[in-house]
Amino acid sequence: MKAVFDHLAISAASLEQGALAIEAMLGVGLESGGKHAFMGTHNRLLSLGPGEYLEVIAIDPEAPPPDRPRWFRLDRFSGPPRVTNWVLRIDDLDAALAEAPPGAGRPVALERPPFRWRMGVPDDGALPFDDAFPALIEWQGSLHPARALPDRGCRLLRLEVSHPKGDRLRAALPIADRRISIVTGPKAIRAEIATPHGEWWIE
Repeated sequence: MKAVFDHLAISAASLEQGALAIEAMLGVGLESGGKHAFMGTHNRLLSLGPGEYLEVIAIDPEAPPPDRPRWFRLDRFSGPPRVTNWVLRIDDLDAALAEAPPGAGRPVALERPPFRWRMGVPDDGALPFDDAFPALIEWQGSLHPARALPDRGCRLLRLEVSHPKGDRLRAALPIADRRISIVTGPKAIRAEIATPHGEWWIE
């Protein structure tokens, strides 16, 4: 099973608040994203290079509430914008979910035109290991959000995922990426991003 880093998810109480916070941290502007009708959320995006991006995501106040918990535990989110999740791109979602820890979700077909994808969506909105385990995504067709974004010169240098059961989390992950480290400690996800203005940690 092939698995590679796809994107970071930064949750926020409102999209405007989240975008302003990340733009202030990194010194670059975010691009318009879109709406996810299935979850009642919307986002803004930043390219992290070919095939990778950063997503600020929040509940869309203009969308009707979904009949299920939103992804990334957004229904329970509070506090300042922060990195809450990360996403792995895989080539066979069904096989990946069969091998993933319980609670990684069931495959759901989604779209935000012109993009289409399948994703493992947990019924309660919570991913394994207190959300330290990544969401799994399988893009459909050749279109990918990162290819549609202007390159602002930002790149992921390092992603550090900490969890009290770091050894078990590391063993459950189908990825070999030297930028990604799984450590044992209090739950936290933080990323080091290179920008035209320097290198910054966001968490």
